[in-house]
Amino acid sequence: MHDIRLSRARLPATLEIEVLDEFGEARRQAIAAERALTVYLNKREIVTLMTLGADPEALVVGYLRNQGLLAEQRDLQAVHVDWEVEAAAVVTRHLPEDLEERLGQRTVTTGCGQGTVFGRLLEATSLRPLPATVMRQSVLYRLLDNLGAYNETYRSAGAVHGCALCRQEAVLDFVEDVGRHNAVDTLAGRQWLEEADSVGADIFYTTGRLTSEMVLKVAQMGIGVLVSRSGVTQKGVELAQRFGVLLIARAKGRHFQAIHGAGRLELDAVPARRPGDRARA
Repeated sequence: MHDIRLSRARLPATLEIEVLDEFGEARRQAIAAERALTVYLNKREIVTLMTLGADPEALVVGYLRNQGLLAEQRDLQAVHVDWEVEAAAVVTRHLPEDLEERLGQRTVTTGCGQGTVFGRLLEATSLRPLPATVMRQSVLYRLLDNLGAYNETYRSAGAVHGCALCRQEAVLDFVEDVGRHNAVDTLAGRQWLEEADSVGADIFYTTGRLTSEMVLKVAQMGIGVLVSRSGVTQKGVELAQRFGVLLIARAKGRHFQAIHGAGRLELDAVPARRPGDRARA
């Protein structure tokens, strides 16, 4: 990776406040931090992100990468985050020629806190082919078991989503933030900045819904399997079919629902059927 100047302005993901519980007793409770961070690209204001602030530089880089506003890693020169003014200044050698057109076309997505996709990314057809990764049922179950060791912020404070880059059942990197779109952007930023051992990642996990935005961002990262404990949306299913992404939805315990799984899902650990399993949603 070429030399990129980064500020490393990380903040704690949680803070404590005093609450009154159902017994009328006061106690200290950890809550998720939520900070505003306005992103400037070569002095051009782009967007304000609401984030925990745990890894702001990676978040900003991943956001701009996933929006198509940073095309090449070598173009990135510096990312400076200043929490006193709640701003992130990004310096790059080149800007997209159609920057103003992209910024003028916004799609407000279903991401937590309402994500935004600039330009016509949801109509993208130029993504490189994704690997047709085969998902073994036994590997999925081991991965879900391994993910139980994460979600640190969620366990202590709640109010966040988590995302992970995985290589089969191994969790390579895990990020939590107030929105799932922030978490996936942070992972994309770390991947680009080569700050995480994400080489060979072939599965992406999220606690949030499998929406069009999530499918698009994971496809941009070159990953062909997307797993969630939550459900799917119609547009998410459509984009997954277009890009060749295998969706594994409602993955909890030994239960899951695979979409576009023909030829890519190996049922090697089928659990014993219990009364009512077929009717379960």
